[in-house]
This record gives sequence, structure tokens and C-alpha cells, in this order.
Amino acid sequence: MAKSLMIQGTMSSAGKSLIVTALCRILTQDGYKCMPFKSQNMALNSYITKNGLEMGRAQAVQAEACGIEPDALMNPILLKPTTDIGSQIILNGKPFGNMSASEYFKRKRDFIPDIMKAYHELEKKCDIIIIEGAGSPAELNLKSDDIVNMGMAKLAKSPVLLVGDIDRGGIFAQLIGTVNLLEKSEQNMIKALIVNKFRGDKNIFQSGCDILEEKSGKPVAGVIPYINCDIDDEDSLSGRFENNETAIIEIAVIKLPRISNFTDFNVFSQYEGVSVKYISKPENLKSPDLIIIPGTKSTISDMKFLRESGFECKIKRLVSSGTPIFGICGGFQILGKKISDPYNTEGGGEISGMELLDISTVFYPDKKQTQTSGIISDIGGVFSVLNGLDFEGYEIHMGRTFSNEKTFLEYGGENHGAYRNNIYGCYIHGIFDSPEISCGIVKKLYQLKNLEYNDTEKISRSEYKNMQYDILADEVRRNIDMNLIYRIIREGTDIISPEGD
Repeated sequence: MAKSLMIQGTMSSAGKSLIVTALCRILTQDGYKCMPFKSQNMALNSYITKNGLEMGRAQAVQAEACGIEPDALMNPILLKPTTDIGSQIILNGKPFGNMSASEYFKRKRDFIPDIMKAYHELEKKCDIIIIEGAGSPAELNLKSDDIVNMGMAKLAKSPVLLVGDIDRGGIFAQLIGTVNLLEKSEQNMIKALIVNKFRGDKNIFQSGCDILEEKSGKPVAGVIPYINCDIDDEDSLSGRFENNETAIIEIAVIKLPRISNFTDFNVFSQYEGVSVKYISKPENLKSPDLIIIPGTKSTISDMKFLRESGFECKIKRLVSSGTPIFGICGGFQILGKKISDPYNTEGGGEISGMELLDISTVFYPDKKQTQTSGIISDIGGVFSVLNGLDFEGYEIHMGRTFSNEKTFLEYGGENHGAYRNNIYGCYIHGIFDSPEISCGIVKKLYQLKNLEYNDTEKISRSEYKNMQYDILADEVRRNIDMNLIYRIIREGTDIISPEGD
């Protein structure tokens, strides 16, 4: 039976996902078969497995760090917000339905059998499971029906490491306060503390570690520095959204209110002289070299946002002056003439799109979830340089798009995507990950400015990611007591699971 270790945090974005990713990589490097697990994830950044199931992107990243294929068992419940008070529920990789927050809160313990079935299946396949919590375990109003923090730790009978974010300040209140707010039995489950995102000379913080240990009664397993590595982010709290760096080539991604799968564009950050900026206000959309409209979980409401905010007019002016634009998934739908949701799959209603492409989209109750691959064919306009290139990616959408435009993608025996002049759109998440495609786009954008991109050896996205996982693991290994971590994993905890098993 697999051993387990759970990583909980003092708040959202304390660094739980990265610590789990680092430990997954370290344990894998040390020869253990390791797998990640998160019982319930709330994120619009999702992934489609090889067998067509949907899961949180963070667990897919952690699986990659383990050197294994992502499996929906690693994230049995995914909540994808559709409004401020409701989400689509993805259960065991498939759509379960839409629920309001209050309805889900009342019913979430009903999903414990699904959670534990997935967890027990993983136990059969590996040596160690690294479990990730969500938010904070000290959300006292949510504790009674918790299935993702201490509730999950009890179900899995797992020891816990508690992570705090010193970069935000208040590390003593974060860690000591969280421990003290928990019940005694839960405090006993926390075996060590981690201080994350430290900047400067950590030797100066030794007295701080002493205080943490004295006040909490828990050892400090490590003080992890702020690590400069490029790992796909989990959700809309991503620091990438704050990028304001200027560069030779500027790619503007419109930051929609319900932006999803924004990691589709991380690949461009690998290239020298390229800056990817997420633009949340039309006045900040200056003169980019490429505009990207990303995916969204609420296409109609985000189209309404673009219109009412002034983004639509600004984008159209730039496109009419020759700026190329690319829409992915929901962004593809937004480029069209009309978007209709007659079955209320994303909130219902109908709206006219930006009318840059002669396409229309209708939402249906069934969801397309599939990995795919094919070839770029007969593409015109500025990106005609991509003709003949292979691509891989995945589709995840409930809309069906009807097009009168020219197509530029061949897969599944059919033609897909649409373009007109320098306006492009398709459903393929990850289409830019091919080094030939992303580099081809970068080189063309350089050429449009009468510049030459110094083409170096192309690194595949998977090779690049593996380099970043190793950077993360090496830095965490240097700054954490792995002997203590292994002892905690080995000794586990003596709690009795609520399941009674």
C-alpha cells in the first residue's frame, strides 16, 4: 500500500502546488514511483487526458514532474466557475452538471465515495502519493464538511506539511495562527512547517525558525527561496498576469474575466526578446505585435465584457490596421458573428460576436473532450509560414462552431479552424507548444519589424518543462530537510480514518 504525504497551505497561492510538484520530482529522482492527488480543485485551467477525461492542470503538471501520464484519478473533482456563485462540476473526468455554491456545499460530502475510490486506485499504482490541499485548513466556516484539507488528510490517514508564504508578510501569524486554530487532533497531524518564497539571506531568518518551532511545537522542514523557474500556473492568481516587461516582440493576451487555459501561451516566454502580457484594460492595449483572445468558461458574458469595456472597438481598430489576431477555443468563438446558448450550458442567452470571422457558435449539453493531432494546411495571411507543420493538443468545449471561412487545420479526417487575412481561430489548446509552430510565429513577428530572429536550437516544450522541473527540484532539495521528509512519510500518522479502514 502506498505511503502518503499531504501539503496544505495557510492561504491560496502559498505555493502548495509548486511544493507538491517539487516533491514529486525529487521522489521520482530518488527512484520512487510517485503520484499527485487533489480531491477537489477549483480552476479554469484544465487538461484532457489521453482517454478524454478532464482534470486540473496543476495535477497534470505534477504528473509530468513524476514522469508519468496525467490521470483523472489524480483529481476526481474539478470545479470550473461559470459565474461568481456557480460552477460546472467535473466528476471523475466528466461533466456532472452545474451547481450553485450553496448547493455544492450541501452535497459535497456525497462525493467522498468517488474521492476515495480514485485515491485507492492510485494507491495500487505507486509507492508514495503526494496530496495537495486547497486554500487553508483553518477556514472555520467550511471545516464541518471539508473534503480537501484536514478532512482529506483524515480520509487518507496522511501526515501533513503546512506551507506559509513569507513574501506576503505575516509568516508567524500565518503558520502559528493556522496551527492554533485547528483542533488538537488536527494539530497532531501537522508534522512540520515550510516557509516558502523567501527573498534574501535565509541565515538571517534562523531566529524566525526558532520562534516558529517554539510557538507551534512543529519543526521547520525548510525555508524555500523565491525560485526563478517557469512552471505552468494553476489559476488566475498567476504572477504571469502582472508581467509588464517590454521586449522586441509583445504578445497581448486579453485577460477575460473567466479566462481559462492561459498556460496555452507560456511557450512564447521561452523565446528571447518576446514578452507575453495579459491585458485587463483596453487603455493598456497599445501596439502589440500579436493579439490573442484566450479560452473562457463563459463565452457570452466575456463577449459582453469586451463590448462594454471598449476592448472590442480597440481590438478591431488594431486588426484593421494589420495587427494579427488569434483566438483559441472561447476566443475563437468570440471572433465570430454569433454565440448562442439555448440549453443554458454556460448561463444561457445569445450575443453577437466581434464579427471578424464568418462563423457562429451554438452551445450544446454534451462536451467535447479529446486529445488530437494533425497538420496545418492551406493557411494564408501572415502565418502562411506555418503551412505543413504538425501540431498536437486537445479540445475541451461545449460549443459547436459553424463556419463559412477557409480552414487551416487537418485532423480526424476533416478540416477545422478558420481564418481570414490575418485573423485566425481554432479549438486546439496547446497548438503553440510545437517548437516549429511557436518559433515560426516568433520569427515571422520579427520579420514584420524588419528584424531577424537569431534562431537557436529548437527545444521541445516537453524538454523545456523537464529542465524547469529539475531546476525546481534541485532548489527545493537544497533548502529542505529531505531526511525529515522521508521520516515523516515513513512514520505516517496514527489517526483512524473516518472511513474506518
